[in-house]
Amino acid sequence: MSKTVGFAGLGNLGLPMALALVDAGWSVTGYDPRASQVDALVAGGGVAASGVGDLASSVLALAVPDDDAVRTLLLDEDLLASVPDGGVVVVHSTVLPATARSLGELAASRGVAFVDAPVSGGFERARAGSLTVMAGASAGSLELAQGYLDDVASDVVHVGAPGSGAAAKLANQLMMFAALAGTHEALSLAASYDVSVENVLTVASTSTGSSWVSQHWGFFDEVAAAYDAAGTAVPFRPWSKDLWEIVAAARSADVSVPLAGLLAQTLAETVERHAHR
Repeated sequence: MSKTVGFAGLGNLGLPMALALVDAGWSVTGYDPRASQVDALVAGGGVAASGVGDLASSVLALAVPDDDAVRTLLLDEDLLASVPDGGVVVVHSTVLPATARSLGELAASRGVAFVDAPVSGGFERARAGSLTVMAGASAGSLELAQGYLDDVASDVVHVGAPGSGAAAKLANQLMMFAALAGTHEALSLAASYDVSVENVLTVASTSTGSSWVSQHWGFFDEVAAAYDAAGTAVPFRPWSKDLWEIVAAARSADVSVPLAGLLAQTLAETVERHAHR
């Protein structure tokens, strides 16, 4: 497979991922409705797509906001039909497991390899090409995409068939957001007794309360600022969108997730209030 990729979605993670691919020797043609994001890719050595039709390539990667955007590009814009024989579609977007499963089935019916490949790690790891990828794919599709995935991730975990990657990502998000909500409450409790944020986090760093969230306190303030700059509305930010997708996925599977339901209704306000204090 030639190292050419059409990359749709140059947002908070998509742009640094695309730039990491350029650094790894890929010819990256990028598309985003925001000209400033495309300009940033071009400045880093990528190529601007004049429209979605320019994304036709041996690898088609999507890092667009949600299920509707993925379906629009692959089906309404018919990008799925543009993938050549031996090519692969890689969906990095956080979508519902049912969406990834149905797209995987459709791709297979058309003889196209498909990888449900949501990521985790944040901007810095995306820029370094060292994300974690939760890969839902057949063994054959994963093999076709391996060279590409190795240049965006340091850890590629094959979790099952299409739909499994989305499920693993939502599970990871729920664990993270539960820790985030707990940390916000813990710091508020400590502050009411005149204990500083810094001292609580220092205690937690060598204690049982430690988590990725406590170790990277301030991360979500920075992400919120990036979403502000990009004009991304709160309902489309992970602490809102992903939590509602978790609830929807659980409902579809008849699984009880009361904590996720509570967080879906409360966490976005907490995160946004802290980021804009």
